[in-house]
Amino acid sequence: MRFTEHLHLEGIRPSIGSVGDAYDNALMETINGLYKAEFIRTKVLHDGPWRTASDVEYATASWVEWSNNRRLHSSLGMISPTEFEAGHYVDTKPMAD
Repeated sequence: MRFTEHLHLEGIRPSIGSVGDAYDNALMETINGLYKAEFIRTKVLHDGPWRTASDVEYATASWVEWSNNRRLHSSLGMISPTEFEAGHYVDTKPMAD
């Protein structure tokens, strides 16, 4: 309650949905599942045991870089999200007069 009141006093709208609204959590749950399956439970980007939080933080940055820039996504036509986004902006660029 205090958090909600504080947001209201500061003029901040929360970015959460209504109770039982699955849409807010769907993307995060998907990313968490991919993160665990592709990274935490494998030795793809880290070959030893996790010894410190810094190990996980550094390797997580590597996973994010790989996932955004080098992982090929079948739903994007077997290109990376970075390539897909670049193509989107090229396709939506206003025509010069």
